[in-house]
Amino acid sequence: MKRNTIQRALTLEAVQKLQSHPTADEVYAAVSAEHPHISRGTVYRNLNQLSEDGKIREMEVPGGADRFDHCCHEHYHVRCLKCGRVFDVDMKDIPDLTKAIRDTHGFHFSGYDLMFKGVCPTCIQSQDDSEPHTVNGASENTP
Repeated sequence: MKRNTIQRALTLEAVQKLQSHPTADEVYAAVSAEHPHISRGTVYRNLNQLSEDGKIREMEVPGGADRFDHCCHEHYHVRCLKCGRVFDVDMKDIPDLTKAIRDTHGFHFSGYDLMFKGVCPTCIQSQDDSEPHTVNGASENTP
């Protein structure tokens, strides 16, 4: 049985407080700001252990640093292609995709990671209004 260390509790608390799907570096920065004696390796090991224990979720981000989520139930995410932040997406009005896939293709799921990509409102707002909004080189019509 793994013991619950103070360092692990501080790491979990940081992920819960940040609520922004932080990277390991962001979690380390938050923990070390208040507890400078904790090493980067300790925070990283505790993030991995918390993920293995199911207390947080590790999310793979292709082309970017993995992120950690304090919300462990299955849900969707959207990642901003400009700033890289990751947000939870409320999908109550979307049909149950896992049921549709199971019914159509016969799969039984152990879980899923679904991440939409786009540009967040903050990045759109900060972009010069005279420039067309683009995502991966494609123009996006915005008011």
